Amino acid sequence: MEPDGDLNPDADDLPLRANTKHILVRHYVLDLMVHCDKRVISGSIVLFLEPCSSGGAKAEDDIEPEAGDIGTKYQDTAALGEDAARTERTETRMEKIRDTGDDTEGDSRNIQASQLWQTTSCADFTFVLDCCDLDVLKVEEVDVTPLSDVLGLPSNLASERSQLALIQNLFSIPSTQWRQKHRLFSLCSRAPGGDSLHFYRDRWSLQVRKAGVTTPQEFPRVVKISYKTTPSGGSVRWTNDQDHRMCVYTAGSPINNRALFPCQEPPVAMSTWQATVRAPSECVVLMSGEEQAVPAEDGDTHFLIWNYYVTMPMPASTFTLAVGHWHQVPAETPPALKKVAEVSPDRGEWTEPELVTEPAGFSGENQKSSQLQTGRGDQATSSDSARCHSSHEDEKLSATDYPGMADDAISCSHGDYPCRFSERSAGSQRVIPHRVFSPVCLLQKAQMGVLKLLPRCLAAAHAVLGVHPFPRLDVLIVPAGFSSLGMASPHIIFLSQSVLFPGSPGSGVSSLSLCGSRICHEIAHSWFGLVIGARDWTEEWISEGFATCLEDIIWAQAQQLSLKDKAEQFELKALLRWRRLSDELQNSKEELQILRPNMDRTGQVSDSGSSTVKHALNPDKTFMQVHYLKGYFLLKFLASEVGEQQLVDFFRLFVRKYHGQLILSQDFLQMFLVTFPQMERKSLTLGGIYANWLDRPGIPEVVKWILFGRSHQRKGRKRKRMEPKVNYKEVRHRWCELVIKHAYSPGYRDVEHFLIHDQAMGVYLYGELMVREDPEQQALARRCLSLVQEEMDQSARRVVEEMIL
Repeated sequence: MEPDGDLNPDADDLPLRANTKHILVRHYVLDLMVHCDKRVISGSIVLFLEPCSSGGAKAEDDIEPEAGDIGTKYQDTAALGEDAARTERTETRMEKIRDTGDDTEGDSRNIQASQLWQTTSCADFTFVLDCCDLDVLKVEEVDVTPLSDVLGLPSNLASERSQLALIQNLFSIPSTQWRQKHRLFSLCSRAPGGDSLHFYRDRWSLQVRKAGVTTPQEFPRVVKISYKTTPSGGSVRWTNDQDHRMCVYTAGSPINNRALFPCQEPPVAMSTWQATVRAPSECVVLMSGEEQAVPAEDGDTHFLIWNYYVTMPMPASTFTLAVGHWHQVPAETPPALKKVAEVSPDRGEWTEPELVTEPAGFSGENQKSSQLQTGRGDQATSSDSARCHSSHEDEKLSATDYPGMADDAISCSHGDYPCRFSERSAGSQRVIPHRVFSPVCLLQKAQMGVLKLLPRCLAAAHAVLGVHPFPRLDVLIVPAGFSSLGMASPHIIFLSQSVLFPGSPGSGVSSLSLCGSRICHEIAHSWFGLVIGARDWTEEWISEGFATCLEDIIWAQAQQLSLKDKAEQFELKALLRWRRLSDELQNSKEELQILRPNMDRTGQVSDSGSSTVKHALNPDKTFMQVHYLKGYFLLKFLASEVGEQQLVDFFRLFVRKYHGQLILSQDFLQMFLVTFPQMERKSLTLGGIYANWLDRPGIPEVVKWILFGRSHQRKGRKRKRMEPKVNYKEVRHRWCELVIKHAYSPGYRDVEHFLIHDQAMGVYLYGELMVREDPEQQALARRCLSLVQEEMDQSARRVVEEMIL
């Protein structure tokens, strides 16, 4: 890996610096405070560490430092040269700053070190975390030996030995006692601080040393980092919501969570976490967590304390936080909104009485008391509130459950954690507890769309894939500047306002299609993307291709379509996606069209565990759908070979085997070929799939035959005319394209409205406005950008500015 100082700032590869083959974070304890006035989150994170004996042994065998080098047997040759060079550059630049006062903006941004960093040597072991856009204030060792009685070890052990034994004893507590384990993690995180550790932060990493410690085994097992975020950090999005009130959420992409807290970003560094978040009392804090938080007062301050935790080890990149003036969407239409609903046009199968019907088993009084309340007058949330939209309201959907796989308790092949796949009770929970949050101005649309569809989509997903991997779900309608239609994280989904029910006359029930299919897409990520993750981030198709394929299957199940209607809907969506993919392949670089850009090196890392994610920082890739659509067509091709229902059954088999684990493409494809041995007779091999689908740009011709061959076979048949299922927002997008293409000036107001209110869908319209070199259209593009640029996603803004400026 090239030294940080020599990185091209315009390069689009993302470095993952954490030395995960030397030492791993097993658990994080965060204690954070949200300062809306300063747009900063401050606090601390405590890391519980475990050295990797295999990584140390491997490095010891492989490395033979040259004469005169200061080396350590726990760093590979590349990392050694990088570390030595970086340290030398750091010392030189910091000496220059002290001597001349020449603290340029770049230096102050990329150099941050404890005063004694220079007193350490490259012979000392360096603990490396992924870190960006954070002000690190202090790093210290945490002394947990005073807790020896609580942790169940004799207090007469030597201090250093006791520290190691205590933490190892904590790690070994079985998952059946996870509550006790988390309580002990919390106690240890509040133990008194020990020695200050020397640290250095460059652009992409935080490096920590303890003088005289030369191996991972000797490095402190508990480390506390005090820090604060920066207002423009890449992982943390400060903006105004649709009610024009301040909020913050973790955007995740493009650098995931390293600008929210120092962490080990590589997917292999799976860990558990717990978090305490203090936020203004009028705000709601939503986060990845297995139980909904019950906020408590924070002394005499105007803050509330929210606590969340997870027991399933997951990559740090899946951690999600959202703080804002959100309101829970009620199941019953508020009186102020009922009059609006009563005069709305007929909406087809989802009737208004169903919209306001209370969930079975909950009286109006109970429903009212279970709503999330904020403010100092009523901080507590009822323990029943997560059940306010619960699991028995759509029993009719179970009638067409997919056959072939019984969801009995199974033996798991992952590490020890409380796994829902091994719980019989979880198998029968078709609709997990769920809530929906939005700004006040969108409550009605969120209720009529998201809250109405969510239980149907959850039940349909259970029918298709079986046990829900997570015990509950929150859905948040995020600010207008959110650059995607949705994003899934453990226990929480972000949805763009662009998917909401439009509520306009004549929009009809078909306008719920975009909302329903997007909800199904994000729910599918619970299985493919979260509980089963990609071991190499470049293989995004494992997550997005599967979710795109499954969204159709789950949404059809939620709609209870007949076989004929489902086939026609699948065919129409496939043709639309083919057109979209064809357009994208014609207008993108070939290197961005490859689903496995690292090819045979996929999944490989350096001896320390560091690596780079190819194209991860390329803003163009952020808005490409190749990994969605090309992955979808690969799965569509496999379904054409074995049958759609057989492929769905195989998905369930695959989930049963690989849940709780990270995979590469080969894991899925090899299991597929073994499960369907007839593929060998069709000359379908792993190497052939790599060559035709994953390791080359474009898309195989066989897909055209599958799509257009079937369409041709149906020509001439007399079919009953279907009621058109129009995707309202996609029709508006196409309308805007036609307005621009034909310079239809009366429609420019529609284009402006779309670019302002549907930012997640309208990025490429800016390009259409600019490419024709029409002064009026170019002025429209610049005007729209000026109106929304402050709230736009950073990557989207960069792409649009490159089009316009």
